[in-house]
Amino acid sequence: MTDRLPTGVDVLDRRFDGGLPAGSVVQFAADPASQSELLLYELTAARGTLYLSTLRSQTAVTDAFDATGTRVGNPTVREIDGDAPLDAANRLVGTLPEGANLVIDVLDPLERLDGGRYRRFLNELQTTMVNTNSVAFLHCMKSEDTPENRAVTEHVADVVWDLRTTVRGTDVVNQLAVPKFRGGRALDETIKLKLEESVTIDTSRDIA
Repeated sequence: MTDRLPTGVDVLDRRFDGGLPAGSVVQFAADPASQSELLLYELTAARGTLYLSTLRSQTAVTDAFDATGTRVGNPTVREIDGDAPLDAANRLVGTLPEGANLVIDVLDPLERLDGGRYRRFLNELQTTMVNTNSVAFLHCMKSEDTPENRAVTEHVADVVWDLRTTVRGTDVVNQLAVPKFRGGRALDETIKLKLEESVTIDTSRDIA
C-alpha cells in the first residue's frame, strides 16, 4: 500500500484513512471569495512546504501567515512572476526536498498558458511528486472565466477537492466534496466545514 502523508488538517485525515498517498497531486477548487486559503495555511503544519504564489506578492503571503490565528508551519514562500512563469515554477519545483508539500496558489495564471507546455509542466510536476514522495496542492479559482486548461488539471490530478461556499440566510455554509481520489476512496457525501480561525467540522444540522 502507498504510504499516506497526513494533511495536517485532522478533520480531513480522519476521512482519508490517515492522509493522502505520497506522490499525489491534489486539485483544490474554491470560490475566490471564500476562506479556502485557511485550509491551505493549515496544510503547512504537517511538513516542510514550498508555497508558490502567482497573484499575491511574497510579502503579502508571508504577512498573511503571520496574521493567521490557526496552526501553521514555516513554509518557504516564493512569488512566480515575469515573462516565463512555467519555467520559473519548474525551477522552484525542482528544489523540492523529500517528503514535502508543494502549494501553488493560485494555478489559474499557469492554466491560461500554451496547452502543450502546460501539459508538460503538469507531467513533470507529477513525476517530481512521485520521486520525492511529496504532495502537491493546486489551488484553482472557480469563475465564469474558466482557464482553457482547467479540464487538463482535473484529469491529471490524483485527488480533487471541491469547496462549495454558499450563503443561506445569515449563515455561510462551506461543504467540501471529494469526487475523485486515485489510490483511495472518493467520498460519497460532502464534509461540512467551519472555516473561521481554524478548519473544523460543522456539526450543526440543516433544517429543511
